[in-house]
Amino acid sequence: MARATRRYVCRECGANFPKWRGFCDACGTADSVEEETVSARPRAFGVVQGGKSRPAEMTDLSVQSMDEPRRSTGMGELDRVLGGGLVQGSAVLIGGDPGIGKSTLLLQAAARLAGAGGNVVYVSGEEATAQVAMRARRLGLDGAAVRVANANALGEIMAALDAGPVPDLLVIDSIQTVFSENLDSAPGTVAQVRACGHDLVQYAKKSGAAVFLVGHVTKDGQIAGPRVLEHMVDTVLYFEGDRSHHFRILRSVKNRFGAADEIGVFEMAEQGLIETPNPSALFLGDRDEPVAGAAIFAGMEGSRPLLVEVQALVAPSPLATPRRAVVGWDSGRLAMILAVLDTRLGLSIGQNEVYLNVAGGLRISEPAADLAVAAALLSSLSGRPLPQATVVFGEIGLSGAVRRVARAEARIREAARLGFEHAILPAGSEGKDLIRTTEIGGLDRLLGLFPLEDG
Repeated sequence: MARATRRYVCRECGANFPKWRGFCDACGTADSVEEETVSARPRAFGVVQGGKSRPAEMTDLSVQSMDEPRRSTGMGELDRVLGGGLVQGSAVLIGGDPGIGKSTLLLQAAARLAGAGGNVVYVSGEEATAQVAMRARRLGLDGAAVRVANANALGEIMAALDAGPVPDLLVIDSIQTVFSENLDSAPGTVAQVRACGHDLVQYAKKSGAAVFLVGHVTKDGQIAGPRVLEHMVDTVLYFEGDRSHHFRILRSVKNRFGAADEIGVFEMAEQGLIETPNPSALFLGDRDEPVAGAAIFAGMEGSRPLLVEVQALVAPSPLATPRRAVVGWDSGRLAMILAVLDTRLGLSIGQNEVYLNVAGGLRISEPAADLAVAAALLSSLSGRPLPQATVVFGEIGLSGAVRRVARAEARIREAARLGFEHAILPAGSEGKDLIRTTEIGGLDRLLGLFPLEDG
């Protein structure tokens, strides 16, 4: 019998090294190289008599598609993020912070799919079946026909699946707790996560079952384990949210069957996760009385328009180096906006302390929020609030010009649907006939809305 060998593998990129080192030469990550024991026992996949491999079956693009390409999970927000529902034979990886609600979301989806007549299997490697049943009872799902198992060995899981009908949905919670008996390394290591993930993805492709893999995350918020796991699956979802807020965001960062960067919004309640079909109302603050330093930004999250309140506070600083505090936006982008305002408009905002916050805990990444941030800063500096029922969006260049952004008509349409009557936007934007607009070509026109000498 061949003797097992040892090698050293980077848990981030999967690169192999003959001996341990403090950082990975391939991806540059520090303290990511781990020891891995590999069995030298050969694996004869697809080998027929005579030692030759079985040839792969070839076809063309005229092959017929599946009779039922998508199936609803019973949760509209989850279906939206998946691109319209579950795809047969797809593998989905979902990650998120501990306690954010990953298991709750999947248990609710499994129960609703089972209630619609689907065959659902829920395998938990972290909780006993009694604990899963207790959580289901708390969520009011104890009557759902979901088959539950507590197992960590991949061989036991595959044997149980082979003994019954092919499930419509298979949930593995979590992939870091599953181990293959053919490997000597511990569960959660690079080799185990890669091997178990590969076998489960192959099971999904061959059987037609939709497989959900729950993944742990690192302290940086990335899914733990080798990066190759995200390449193997069809869809990668991140469940985001702040425990101090009651909402959760399910974000798609990779989707072979739908749009990436799509989001679904849920509200955490005692009975579990509640879908939020109108997330704009959730992120908007009290708009009864305008407040200086607040601007309503009309943004886009995937294909969904989303309105959110941007709050700014400009205050005199007693320090030589004024403070900058940013929550929900890029601090480097804020520094650029402050530099443009100071240079192009002759202001001295940079000498003050600046605090910027996106209400509700949402994080904005698109440059279209530049104009809303600038409007909030000028409003706080002048002490003049924006006109009531007004939305703002647009990208600011280093020259001080305001540039047009994509999907302007969808942003305006969402604002009009929620009762907004006025929009401040870049010149030449589409959809201007839907709402009263103020076109901004440069920041000098924006400054005219907040005259500082009268503030």
